[in-house]
Amino acid sequence: MTGQGVGASARRREDDRFLRGRGQFVGDIRLAGMQDVAFVRSPLAHATLRGVRIPDAVRSRVFTAADLAGVKPIVAVSGLPGFKKSEQPVLAHDKVRQVGELIAMCIGPTRAEAEDVAATVTAELEELPAVHDMLAARARGSALLHEHWGDNVFLETFVDIGIEAAFDAPIKLTRRISTARQCMAPIEGRGTVAYWDNRMEQLVLYTGSQMPHIVRTGLAECLGLMQTQVRIVSPDVGGGFGYKGILLPEDICLGWLAMRCGHPVRWLEDRREHLTAGANCREHDYDITVYADRDGTLRGIDCEATVDSGAYSSYPFSACLEAAQVASILPGPYDFPSYRCRTWSVATNKCPILPYRGVARTGVCYALELMLDLVAREAGLEPFEVRMKNLVRPEQMPFDNITNKHFDSGDYPQALRRALAAADLEGIRARQRRGEPDGRLIGIGIAIYCEQGAHGTSVYAGWGIPMVPGHEQATARMTPDGGLELRVGVHSHGQSMETTLAQVAHEILGIDIDRIKLVHGDTEYTPYSTGSWGSRGAVMAGGAVATAAREVARLAAEIGAHLLQADPRTVTLRDGAVYGPSGSVTLAEIAHVWYRRPQDLPVSVDPRGLEATIGYKPGRDSGTFSYAAHVATVAVDPQTGDIEILDYVIVEDGGRLINPMVVDGQIYGGFAQGIGTALYEEMNFDASGQPLASTFADYLLPGPTEVPAPHLHHMETPAPYTEFGVKGLGEGGAIAPPAAIGNAVNDALRTLGAEVLQSPMTPRRVLAAIAAAREGTA
Repeated sequence: MTGQGVGASARRREDDRFLRGRGQFVGDIRLAGMQDVAFVRSPLAHATLRGVRIPDAVRSRVFTAADLAGVKPIVAVSGLPGFKKSEQPVLAHDKVRQVGELIAMCIGPTRAEAEDVAATVTAELEELPAVHDMLAARARGSALLHEHWGDNVFLETFVDIGIEAAFDAPIKLTRRISTARQCMAPIEGRGTVAYWDNRMEQLVLYTGSQMPHIVRTGLAECLGLMQTQVRIVSPDVGGGFGYKGILLPEDICLGWLAMRCGHPVRWLEDRREHLTAGANCREHDYDITVYADRDGTLRGIDCEATVDSGAYSSYPFSACLEAAQVASILPGPYDFPSYRCRTWSVATNKCPILPYRGVARTGVCYALELMLDLVAREAGLEPFEVRMKNLVRPEQMPFDNITNKHFDSGDYPQALRRALAAADLEGIRARQRRGEPDGRLIGIGIAIYCEQGAHGTSVYAGWGIPMVPGHEQATARMTPDGGLELRVGVHSHGQSMETTLAQVAHEILGIDIDRIKLVHGDTEYTPYSTGSWGSRGAVMAGGAVATAAREVARLAAEIGAHLLQADPRTVTLRDGAVYGPSGSVTLAEIAHVWYRRPQDLPVSVDPRGLEATIGYKPGRDSGTFSYAAHVATVAVDPQTGDIEILDYVIVEDGGRLINPMVVDGQIYGGFAQGIGTALYEEMNFDASGQPLASTFADYLLPGPTEVPAPHLHHMETPAPYTEFGVKGLGEGGAIAPPAAIGNAVNDALRTLGAEVLQSPMTPRRVLAAIAAAREGTA
């Protein structure tokens, strides 16, 4: 390891421009003649659209579905058996299926003037019964969103692996556990700027996207363009978390409008649009039974899980991803013999669901880990003892679990031991016995999860969705002055790629990271990629950069050997120079010769020069498995229901860390979002499908006073199949906090016989659980 290479906590190169206010986001794009767009959106969740009345005075500035002739709807299908496809119209016609669905597009010199035009437009709507409850939506006789389906189920999945063998277990516990619907809340909302480039005959669209190449594909299909006619530019992105991982109907509208009107157009999402009309996440319901022996050995898990997927299937991940993943990942890092799980992806009159940071793992971790604590309580054991009894052991690695997830490496028991030692379990138990002077109740909770990241072809080919990751490509090119330019198709929305990928290249070539430039976020200049999602950046793009850099190193070494008059087999490249038996030559000197003095090159020189574009795929592409043990200590006030996090410990194993400081930042950010899931964030809807939070006064986010500084410890068990042994870990910090905090809350309440089994665990729900225990109805 060097001071700049893999494993170094190099300072983030991005920070200088961000901290000086020099970042360039979609909202910073200013183009000559640009006008703003505002949308007329449906005020009803479910209605027949009888017509749109537009005053004559503004008719030329308003566009409806009738104007967008030939524009195709958004269709995100899945190849999983039984999946029912939806067609999301770019602008509604005939029917609306969610509050905020686009009905008309209005244009004006400013956003305010465009909104004034929108205010004059009237949508003639005939309200229909709304489907707002995903469990009721499955019932016979429910109102239907997509009438030709005959029901409201996008997809039902089922797996049964010998569950009957567990039925004679002495411990059988059943609970209904649920997680609330949430809004993803990046600091920057969505936005789009579009114009038609007459010289290039190309639609150019600026949008904050996690996957520019995928957006280009979907946009070209909807608008009937060749992909060479579409260029997507994603500038700096102020947070993504999955929210910026889809093709938007607004993108398609602005692309069409830019081609029609001849000048640039812009739409910037405001927070009300984001909260009421943008995508949601996380709404799960689990009817789960756990079977175990008296010594805590798990015998089996039986679960029925329902996920509210909203009105439409979002491109490219589709409506099936979340629920279908539940069935495959619910077993977590535990080894047990019997399993059954049935899942439903249900359509409701809400905005579509997207894979938020952690995706389905947060919900399944919450359900499973809460149940394991209940098993421990029933068996008279400490919760950690049940986990130690059932965790996959290091000597079993690599390990194929009951759903054939291939765990690559790790020591889960050691992570738990370290977390418990740091949390001082015995000290907490002693404190509980003493009691608190203020009457609050102390609790300690554990949660362990595994995060499958960097999924490859072998995983996604079976999903049959519009996106399957293959070889991840990167371009490495030396510049005439000895610098290095990297081009990658992934895009950073907080992962520090300009720093970490430069560190990877430095590890191979020894070029100072300040002389390495990363080009990303522009389909015109970068190789194809499915983008940034699923904790894949470090593994896939890092591996691609390393592979391309090694090829450049080989090419440079051949030229260097010629300049040193040495046999190529006798030279080595290190620290930015080629060394031979009798001297050395720097990479900058080699680059100068290639670009500026070609007469000094050998006749047999490789004509590719000092540039390479190469694809990379790990030795096994079923994904890396990072993991962590979280331990939360809380105080619960039984009089008010208030919960305070007193202490929080994380022991994380993400394989070899490219930049430990960046990893810490990823985990801290995920941890804050996990606290939001656990205690604060909830997007409620009333019986008519109306969202009940339209500002941050109604939708609560944790702030600095609600997020304590966790005690973070690292383990580094290398992945056996990836470059440098790295694993994906960008989502992990958000997965375990709801489960760890939930178990801590229930540990605090155990003397009262109360359980909280729904997130967020608000004071109201805590008091309701205490009241139910007192009344004997828990």
